[in-house]
Amino acid sequence: MNRCRSLSEKFTKLFEEEKTVKLFRKGDYLFQEATEAKELFLLLSGKVQVSKFFPDGRELSLRICGKGDIIAEFSVFANNTQYLSNGKILEHGEALVMTKKQLEEVLSSDPQLMMKWFEYTQLDNQKTQSKLRDLIIHGKKGGVYSTLIRLSNTFGKQTEEGILIDVTLTNQEIANLCGTSREVVNRMFSELRKQNIISIQKSQLIIHDLDYLKKAIDCENCPIEICQID
Repeated sequence: MNRCRSLSEKFTKLFEEEKTVKLFRKGDYLFQEATEAKELFLLLSGKVQVSKFFPDGRELSLRICGKGDIIAEFSVFANNTQYLSNGKILEHGEALVMTKKQLEEVLSSDPQLMMKWFEYTQLDNQKTQSKLRDLIIHGKKGGVYSTLIRLSNTFGKQTEEGILIDVTLTNQEIANLCGTSREVVNRMFSELRKQNIISIQKSQLIIHDLDYLKKAIDCENCPIEICQID
């Protein structure tokens, strides 16, 4: 489920009424952690990775946002607000833009819309908690396997060979999603390929046995809106 659909159509129209479009290119940042938060974005195309950096240089990718997703990585109704994470561009595209001030004015004048907004942000919190649970309980395997499950729920397309992950990610980018190193992902992928659980064709990942991954980490079959990358 596209997360933007959990917000009212009225909210989406607010972006469209502003008619402010921002173009972005792969490798750049849409916003960066600890800088002044001024804008939120509704993606029209492209993909953006929302992540955080640790002091030792490691990167934890929280989610990957695509067409129709709203990115608002800051606290509302707070002074001198800074972005809470980084928005690294994985695929070039464009986004509609709304200022933080405009968002706060709209929410203040429409209590029902404010409730929708809080429901939306609560869903993000549930996704993060679910991801951390997998990492804590099952360690590196939990991080890698649950990430594959979430990728299948978010970008998966059923084919004759299995579930095609319709987004191109490097092993380093997948490692960032798992909160682990590229070497760990390389090793686990090699083991899974030997067992024919997954395969890689033309730089795209195919999952052949999703049930194996779920059983290995005692998957709780969370609602699809929680068990996603975006």
